Amino acid sequence: MTGRKIDTSVHKVDEEAYPKYHFEYGVKDGHTGDIKEQSEERDGDAVKGEYSLVEPDGTVRNVKYHDDGHSGFNAVVTRTGHAVHPQQPAKLALTYAGYHH
Repeated sequence: MTGRKIDTSVHKVDEEAYPKYHFEYGVKDGHTGDIKEQSEERDGDAVKGEYSLVEPDGTVRNVKYHDDGHSGFNAVVTRTGHAVHPQQPAKLALTYAGYHH
Protein backbone atom coordinates (compact mmCIF):
# COMPACT_ATOMS: atom_id res chain seq x y z
CA MET A 1 0.00 0.00 0.00
CA THR A 2 1.09 3.51 -0.70
CA GLY A 3 0.67 6.36 1.71
CA ARG A 4 -1.97 8.23 -0.34
CA LYS A 5 -4.33 10.47 1.55
CA ILE A 6 -8.06 9.97 0.94
CA ASP A 7 -10.21 13.10 0.66
CA THR A 8 -12.98 12.72 3.23
CA SER A 9 -14.35 16.25 3.01
CA VAL A 10 -18.09 16.56 2.46
CA HIS A 11 -19.60 19.08 0.08
CA LYS A 12 -22.63 20.64 1.75
CA VAL A 13 -25.49 22.04 -0.30
CA ASP A 14 -27.08 25.18 1.08
CA GLU A 15 -30.77 24.27 1.27
CA GLU A 16 -31.64 27.89 1.95
CA ALA A 17 -30.14 29.18 -1.31
CA TYR A 18 -31.55 32.47 -2.58
CA PRO A 19 -34.17 31.69 -5.27
CA LYS A 20 -33.69 33.66 -8.47
CA TYR A 21 -34.65 32.70 -12.02
CA HIS A 22 -36.12 33.90 -15.30
CA PHE A 23 -37.69 31.90 -18.14
CA GLU A 24 -39.79 32.45 -21.21
CA TYR A 25 -41.13 30.34 -24.05
CA GLY A 26 -43.67 30.36 -26.82
CA VAL A 27 -45.53 27.90 -29.04
CA LYS A 28 -47.06 28.67 -32.42
CA ASP A 29 -48.47 25.53 -34.02
CA GLY A 30 -50.67 26.51 -36.96
CA HIS A 31 -51.72 22.90 -37.55
CA THR A 32 -53.30 22.41 -34.11
CA GLY A 33 -54.01 26.06 -33.34
CA ASP A 34 -51.92 25.86 -30.15
CA ILE A 35 -50.61 29.41 -29.80
CA LYS A 36 -49.30 30.63 -26.44
CA GLU A 37 -46.48 32.48 -24.70
CA GLN A 38 -45.28 32.68 -21.10
CA SER A 39 -42.57 34.45 -19.14
CA GLU A 40 -41.83 34.49 -15.43
CA GLU A 41 -39.14 35.73 -13.10
CA ARG A 42 -38.44 35.27 -9.44
CA ASP A 43 -36.19 37.24 -7.13
CA GLY A 44 -36.38 35.94 -3.57
CA ASP A 45 -40.01 35.81 -2.48
CA ALA A 46 -41.21 38.05 -5.33
CA VAL A 47 -42.57 36.34 -8.45
CA LYS A 48 -44.06 38.04 -11.49
CA GLY A 49 -45.01 36.85 -14.90
CA GLU A 50 -47.48 36.82 -17.71
CA TYR A 51 -48.91 34.48 -20.28
CA SER A 52 -51.24 34.63 -23.23
CA LEU A 53 -53.04 32.03 -25.28
CA VAL A 54 -55.43 31.89 -28.18
CA GLU A 55 -58.75 30.42 -27.06
CA PRO A 56 -60.74 28.02 -29.30
CA ASP A 57 -63.16 30.85 -30.14
CA GLY A 58 -60.29 32.99 -31.50
CA THR A 59 -60.05 35.43 -28.59
CA VAL A 60 -56.75 35.94 -26.77
CA ARG A 61 -56.56 35.49 -23.00
CA ASN A 62 -53.84 37.61 -21.35
CA VAL A 63 -52.86 37.03 -17.72
CA LYS A 64 -50.41 39.16 -15.74
CA TYR A 65 -49.64 38.00 -12.22
CA HIS A 66 -47.39 38.76 -9.28
CA ASP A 67 -46.76 37.75 -5.71
CA ASP A 68 -44.50 39.87 -3.55
CA GLY A 69 -44.21 37.18 -0.89
CA HIS A 70 -46.39 39.10 1.57
CA SER A 71 -49.77 40.08 0.12
CA GLY A 72 -50.54 36.87 -1.79
CA PHE A 73 -51.04 35.98 -5.43
CA ASN A 74 -52.67 38.62 -7.64
CA ALA A 75 -53.65 38.21 -11.28
CA VAL A 76 -55.27 40.44 -13.88
CA VAL A 77 -57.00 38.57 -16.69
CA THR A 78 -58.10 40.27 -19.90
CA ARG A 79 -59.57 38.94 -23.10
CA THR A 80 -59.13 40.62 -26.48
CA GLY A 81 -60.59 39.97 -29.88
CA HIS A 82 -64.01 38.92 -31.09
CA ALA A 83 -65.31 35.42 -30.40
CA VAL A 84 -66.10 33.46 -33.54
CA HIS A 85 -68.20 30.34 -33.21
CA PRO A 86 -68.44 27.81 -36.03
CA GLN A 87 -71.77 27.68 -37.82
CA GLN A 88 -73.71 24.47 -37.46
CA PRO A 89 -74.17 22.69 -40.79
CA ALA A 90 -77.73 22.73 -42.09
CA LYS A 91 -79.59 19.53 -41.27
CA LEU A 92 -81.19 17.72 -44.15
CA ALA A 93 -84.82 16.80 -43.75
CA LEU A 94 -85.03 13.11 -44.59
CA THR A 95 -88.32 11.75 -45.85
CA TYR A 96 -89.28 8.10 -45.98
CA ALA A 97 -90.65 7.12 -49.34
CA GLY A 98 -91.53 3.60 -48.31
CA TYR A 99 -89.93 0.33 -49.23
CA HIS A 100 -90.79 -1.26 -52.54
CA HIS A 101 -89.88 -4.67 -54.02
